[in-house]
Amino acid sequence: MRTFARTVAPFLPALALMGLIFAFSAMPSDDVDHGVLVLIARKLAHFAEYFLLCTLWWYALSTRVGARRALAPAVAIAIGYAITDEVHQTFVDGRVGTSRDVLIDSAGALAAAWAIRRVRVRSRA
Repeated sequence: MRTFARTVAPFLPALALMGLIFAFSAMPSDDVDHGVLVLIARKLAHFAEYFLLCTLWWYALSTRVGARRALAPAVAIAIGYAITDEVHQTFVDGRVGTSRDVLIDSAGALAAAWAIRRVRVRSRA
C-alpha cells in the first residue's frame, strides 16, 4: 500500500480533474445566449481549471522528478490537454472547439507556472 501512495496517489487528483473537464466538454450545448456575464464566468472557469490542472500535474510530477524539473512537463501536459479538449468539443452536438479557449486555458496553465516559480523562489530567500 505504501508503494501505491508514493507512486500513483499523487497523480489521481490531476487525472480526476482531466476526467471532469472531459465530462463537461461532452455535454451538448443548450444553444441559449446566456449573456455577457455568463460568458465571462465561463472563460474565468476555463482559466481557473487549467491553472489548477497545471498545479496538480506539477505536484504529481514533482514527487517523481523534483519540483524544478516538473514545471515544464506540467505546463506541457495542461496545454496539450487544452488542445485535445477543444478538438473533442468539435465532435459534441452544438459545441465548437476554439483557439480562443486554448489561449485562455494556456494562460491559466502559464499563470500557475509563474505562481509556482514565484513561490518557490520566495521560499528559498
